[in-house]
Amino acid sequence: MTSRELWLAIMNYQKVDRVPVIHWTMWKETRAQWLEQGMPEGCEQRDGEAAWLGVSPVCHRIGLRSSLHPWFEKEVISETADTQTIRQSDGVIAEHRKHGSSIPHIVEHLLRPDGTGWDEYKRRLQPGETRIPENIETLIAKANAVTNTPVSIHTGSQVGWIRDWIGVEGLAYLCADNLDLFQEMSDTLTELALWELDYILPKVKVDCGWCWEDICYRGGPLISPEIFKRICVPNYRRISQKLYDHGVKLHVVDCDGLIDDLVPLWLDGGVNVMFPVEIGAWQYDPMQMRKKFGRDLRIYGGIDKLALMKGRAEIDAEIARRIPLLKDGGFVPLPDHLIVPGTPLEDYRYYLKKLGEVRF
Repeated sequence: MTSRELWLAIMNYQKVDRVPVIHWTMWKETRAQWLEQGMPEGCEQRDGEAAWLGVSPVCHRIGLRSSLHPWFEKEVISETADTQTIRQSDGVIAEHRKHGSSIPHIVEHLLRPDGTGWDEYKRRLQPGETRIPENIETLIAKANAVTNTPVSIHTGSQVGWIRDWIGVEGLAYLCADNLDLFQEMSDTLTELALWELDYILPKVKVDCGWCWEDICYRGGPLISPEIFKRICVPNYRRISQKLYDHGVKLHVVDCDGLIDDLVPLWLDGGVNVMFPVEIGAWQYDPMQMRKKFGRDLRIYGGIDKLALMKGRAEIDAEIARRIPLLKDGGFVPLPDHLIVPGTPLEDYRYYLKKLGEVRF
């Protein structure tokens, strides 16, 4: 089996004797350390890194210009020796550190809970020919030739993009005071996703849809499950049905944090693969997720990234902890977020080697 076939077989609970060995990517500080430890310059992030490591990338993505189009023009508002305040391509004004990775400090949101700014965002969320890349035929041919990883198509976002554009506090006020506007935003994003699926799915053999949310933290979701069920789940269902109509039975959601309160709602909406299933400070157990939600739920991730920096004995123990779920199926292991600084390159390569030696 190719790695792509193996990934699909596992997600469909077919019998396999091994798992694909997959690399996501790392923080830029980790990359700098690994360059000093022997990784060659010029490795393209993710795909190039995976090729050099001799494993598979996390997926091959095919699609159009899926989000805001055109993006807002980046603009430098102010600058110090250590920071730069800019209007980002998503319209948000934020202060960024010049050195090191960190979450930017938000200064101002163009989009407001009372609807201010929405017309400008909505204008940039309309389907249209300019969203189609000039080299789309080349991209389609490349996607149809992939064997080393699943092929995914982006299915947008129901909350995560809105949260970025309006802020966490703004999202809370939106849900409390202006649900009609939230519904319009969700519907707009859904129509854009469906338009893209209509364009791509007849042309490309796709293995999974892939949406992005990141709307949970260590204590649970940033949105009320009741509102999520009312507004988002019906639109997830529309997108999942479109995928299913084209033979695509897997729909991935990328959401960090403690996601348990939203998992049954995603499943109700046809979103049946959870990524990356963080172990986190709450020490989550992916097997408990399987026991709680059953085999309708698949897991892509679930390997504690912090174990990879604690030495080879802990790496061995982390892989051993996941063997029962590997045997059960519907679980493709992957570190539960970007590889953190302080993870030795040779220990990471040891992890990849040991995972590749797992047999059932």
